[in-house]
Amino acid sequence: MPNRINRAIELLEQDQAIYYTGGHSGHSLSYAQGCEDAHVWADYINVGMEHGAFDMAGLAEYMRGLVEGGPARSGHRTPTVIVEAPVNGTDAANVRFNAWQFRQILGRGVHGVLLCQAESASWIMFCWLGRVAALWP
Repeated sequence: MPNRINRAIELLEQDQAIYYTGGHSGHSLSYAQGCEDAHVWADYINVGMEHGAFDMAGLAEYMRGLVEGGPARSGHRTPTVIVEAPVNGTDAANVRFNAWQFRQILGRGVHGVLLCQAESASWIMFCWLGRVAALWP
């Protein structure tokens, strides 16, 4: 029985490397693809929306397919899913202006969001500590 909501966290807690599958320019976001990906070999699935379509209806269907096609090989409800957000993470203002995208992505049930073009160590630490939620309207 899994201890955490996803395998990636469990492996990172054990100082293990994690491996992913999925492109950086989009992913087939359909129910059928979710069912197929439910038993993927990788520790997490990358869904590239930075250079792909911002498709929330497709993401919802994909996540539904992962759930109904699961559980994952590790015993978790689904494989870990991380979405590359189409947000410029260069500074607080850009992230603040685009926070609605994080809410939309996370609202579909994914496990995490990858902030692309994060250029400041202090800003990354700020986000990592969970304080970004205080910036959302």
